[in-house]
Amino acid sequence: MNQAFAGTEILSRTGTETVTRPIDYIAIALFSMIVLVALIGVPVFGFTYGYTGFDWILFGILYVVTGLGITVGYHRMISHRSFTCPDAVKVALLIAGGWAFQNSALKWSADHVRHHAKVDQEEDPYNAKKGFWYSHCGWLLLKDPYADDKYTAQFKKDTLVVWQEKYYAPILISGFALPFLAGLFHGGWMSGLGCFLLAGVGRAFLVLNSTFCINSICHMWGDQPNGTDNSSRDSWWISLITFGEGYHNYHHAYPKDYRNGPKWYNFDPSKWLIFGLRTVGLAGNLYRVCPKTK
Repeated sequence: MNQAFAGTEILSRTGTETVTRPIDYIAIALFSMIVLVALIGVPVFGFTYGYTGFDWILFGILYVVTGLGITVGYHRMISHRSFTCPDAVKVALLIAGGWAFQNSALKWSADHVRHHAKVDQEEDPYNAKKGFWYSHCGWLLLKDPYADDKYTAQFKKDTLVVWQEKYYAPILISGFALPFLAGLFHGGWMSGLGCFLLAGVGRAFLVLNSTFCINSICHMWGDQPNGTDNSSRDSWWISLITFGEGYHNYHHAYPKDYRNGPKWYNFDPSKWLIFGLRTVGLAGNLYRVCPKTK
């Protein structure tokens, strides 16, 4: 796929048609702010003042909570409807996913189902055929000419997904306010700032990039034990930072399965959480395929 920068736009050619992809300056501003604070502000504060054990504990808790909000909530529950759960659990997962700074569940899921429908094609939102950086994060910095209401229609029928879409901004802000307030009450203003930087911005930056690795690394390097008809690949070590999402070739073969790592020894905390919720009566209708090769 040939691409070229042309002024403030990126041009993609599909057959005889040239598609214009204007740069999204709002997205660039938001992500630039996160990157600059994460890569400069977080280490400078740590070198100058240091982070406490409380800061690191909160960082770890929020990394797990927001990461699972994406993998269990946005991905397996909303996008693929791999299981059902009571409204209270669903709201909790939607809030946790909203804290991850990855857009609303409605937008995230619409992009994701289009990725499955158009994988490796021009309409694929994070088409890995366009290179590592495009599929990792570059796609977010461009306006999408292929957004289609047919991919959002199914999610607009879900009242809780629509609720989260409506209140996404305050949910997102609360995800950064929470660590600041926790640090403030724990040790004053500097503690609040430290928690905000480490458990807020630094955590969001790492969760973003761990998710991005699925779009990029897991479509470029790894094994393809479940089919080679698309670029998806299994990468067990990516599963270590993405709560089981690294078994991406299996996921593309069986997208509705609540497990990404189907074997008992696969590191997939997301499937363990879903199974655990079912065990205590907080989830049901877990979808599971039984491939002949398994």
